[in-house]
Amino acid sequence: MNAYLMLGLAIVAEVIATSSLKASEGFSRLVPSVLVVFGYASAFYLLMQVMKTVPVGVAYAIWCGAGIVLVTLVASVMYRQVPDPAAWLGMALIVAGVAVIQLFSRLNGH
Repeated sequence: MNAYLMLGLAIVAEVIATSSLKASEGFSRLVPSVLVVFGYASAFYLLMQVMKTVPVGVAYAIWCGAGIVLVTLVASVMYRQVPDPAAWLGMALIVAGVAVIQLFSRLNGH
């Protein structure tokens, strides 16, 4: 399987797990708790596989940056935690940083 496809799946698994943490209510609710454990286990397994071929810095930057933005979007829908303009600016800067690493850094083989 393509490393970047696996990275995408790792990001989705991490977003599901992180978004389920609040719903688990301290691991007192079964279904969200299972989603947390399964999501993180899947995310870390996939991330570990990705790092066999993608540099650690690049894989982690993409994983974290995409995770931050996606968890924020999910939280704004599920928990009505809508980011303010400063938060959106911060996330835009994170995405820009990941893009710079991906496009121009020697970490990515350039």
